[in-house]
Amino acid sequence: MNFWRSIRGCCRGLQVAVFCLAIVPAARGVATDGGTMRPVADMFQPLSRPAEMIHESALLVLAITAGIFVVVTAMLIFVVWKFRRKGDEDDLKEPPQIYGSTHIELAWTVIPILITFVLILVTSRTIGEIQNARMPEGALKVRLVGHQWWWEVHYPDLGIISANELHVPVSSRGSGKRRPTEIVLESADVIHSFWVPQLAGKTDLVPNKRNETWIEPFATGTYFGNCAEYCGTQHANMLLRVIVEEPEDFEKWVSGMKRPPVAPSGGLAAQGRTAFYGKSCVNCHRVDGTAAKGVFGPDLTKLMTRQTIGAGVAPLTPENLRAWVRDPQNLKTGCLMPDMKLADSEVDSITAYLLTLQ
Repeated sequence: MNFWRSIRGCCRGLQVAVFCLAIVPAARGVATDGGTMRPVADMFQPLSRPAEMIHESALLVLAITAGIFVVVTAMLIFVVWKFRRKGDEDDLKEPPQIYGSTHIELAWTVIPILITFVLILVTSRTIGEIQNARMPEGALKVRLVGHQWWWEVHYPDLGIISANELHVPVSSRGSGKRRPTEIVLESADVIHSFWVPQLAGKTDLVPNKRNETWIEPFATGTYFGNCAEYCGTQHANMLLRVIVEEPEDFEKWVSGMKRPPVAPSGGLAAQGRTAFYGKSCVNCHRVDGTAAKGVFGPDLTKLMTRQTIGAGVAPLTPENLRAWVRDPQNLKTGCLMPDMKLADSEVDSITAYLLTLQ
C-alpha cells in the first residue's frame, strides 16, 4: 500500500512538471496572437537582445535542473520499488546496516559542486556581456526615474518628458542598422526595479545611485513591464508600457511631443485651465510652456497621448480621467495625490482642460 501511494505521489509530481512546461508554448501563442499589443509578459519569448541572452542561459539552467529531476525521480522510484515491504516476514528481518560509502559521498559532493560551478560561469558571462555591451553611435538615451508609484521618463537629447510609457524605435539584427535604447535608472524615494520580461532582465533603481541597462527590441508592439521590487502600498500598480515603433513612427511621436499644447480660448476647458492654475495642481505637475513647473507628480504636457492613467491602473478615458480628478484614492488607494475636495463644476472644467493636453 505504501509503495503504490508513493508511486501515485511521484505521478502527481510529474503531472505538475508537465503542466508547467506545457503553459510555456501556450503563453507564447497568446503573446504572438495579441498582434501589436502583447498582453502576456512572456520571458520565454524574448524579443530584444538582452532578453535573448538571458533566455539562452535560462534554457541551459532548465536543462540541467530537468536532468537532475529525472535522475532523482528515477532513483526514488527504484528505491521505493526495490525496498518495498514484501510481506509479514519483513517485520522479522533487520535490513543491512551500511555505515557509509566513500564513493557515494564523493559523488553527491563533487557532482553538485561541478554543476554549481558551471552555472556560475554561465551566469557571470551573461551578466558581463549585458553590462559591458557598447552602445553604437545613435543609440537612444533615456533617463527613467522611479517614484511611488509611477515612472518618470526623460529623453535628455530630445528635450521630452513623459510618464509611465516608454516610446522607442525598433532595432534591426543587422550590425549597420542597430538602434538600441540605453536607459539610466534612478529612484526618487525607495528601491524600485525595472522589468520588462520580453525586453530585458531586472535592474534595480536605487536612491542616490545611477544604474544602467539597455534594450534592443526586434519587433514592434506594446510590451508590458512593472516594478519588480516591493516599494509600498501600490507596488502592484506601478506598471510600465514600452511602445516599440518603426523609426518613422517614432520620429512622428517625437515631433508631436515637441509641439506645445494649444491653450483653450473659451468654454469649459478655458474655465478648467483657470481652475487648474488657481489650485495647488501646479505645485506637483508640470505643463510645458506654462507656469506649472511641479516635479512631484507626472508631467501632464502630453497627458492625452498616453494609453492609461495612474501608471496603468485604468485606461485613459474621459470617464476615468474625471474619476481621477474627483478623487484619485478611489482608483489607486494610497497614491500620493490627495482628494482635493473639488466641487463638481470644478471637476468637470479641470477634466475638460486636461483633455486638451495632447
